[in-house]
Amino acid sequence: MSLPTLRQSFHTVLQQPEAEIDLARAALYFAQEEYPDLDSEEYLNALDTMAEEVRERLSKERYPLQVLKAINHYLYDDLGFQGNTADYYDPGNSYLNLVIDRRTGIPITLALVYLEIARRIDFPMVGVSMPGHFLIRPDRDDMEVHVDAFHRGELLFREDCEERLQAIYGPVALQSAFFEPVSARRFLTRMLTNLKFAHLRLEQWEKAIVAIEYILLIYPLTPVEWRDRGILCHRLGRLSEARTDLERYLESSPNAEDALRLREFLDRMP
Repeated sequence: MSLPTLRQSFHTVLQQPEAEIDLARAALYFAQEEYPDLDSEEYLNALDTMAEEVRERLSKERYPLQVLKAINHYLYDDLGFQGNTADYYDPGNSYLNLVIDRRTGIPITLALVYLEIARRIDFPMVGVSMPGHFLIRPDRDDMEVHVDAFHRGELLFREDCEERLQAIYGPVALQSAFFEPVSARRFLTRMLTNLKFAHLRLEQWEKAIVAIEYILLIYPLTPVEWRDRGILCHRLGRLSEARTDLERYLESSPNAEDALRLREFLDRMP
């Protein structure tokens, strides 16, 4: 698939109603820009197979905790999925094809594998963007357990989440907003933001721009992404594009903290 076609396909997925957005397919589209030979259907079929194998382990009476334990045992014990603690900032942790191939990733991509299996066995779950860590939970009003896909599917209750937060940030009160479901568009944006910063750490400017451009396909009116793309274009010598993006950012955010510095920067540009 050509790059314009990939981006059009990604955009088409996002036009579906929220509940029908195919997260895995969308994630594989932006991965295919980095890995042109990637066969999306192969990886979607792999997720189908995983789900079927979990389904075969479940009894007819499918209690929620039983389902979670079955997924955990299959993913972490049988297949060996794990959080990539050795190289957390490797960009590969944000490409779904590599997460499936290497069976390692970061919280949100391991959460995606978990969510896709759960969806396929008719056990819907949602992402939860708790500060400091990405969790998932069953999409049920009668169940408050959360799953940490990065730590072998550890089950966490609210008091456990509070302890995690306090370990990271010190004394902090739980807020209901911490446990609100993450929309599909926000989920993909968070994946792409992780990818963007992973490439920035390695000074892979072109690849960081690709991640930004996919974010802009989700949320076109995001001034900070115009700014960041403009700065990266400047580093790559693409001065006309840099000026367009930075001027657009300043027009939309004239009172931003970095506005004066960027105006001076533009004045010095050729």
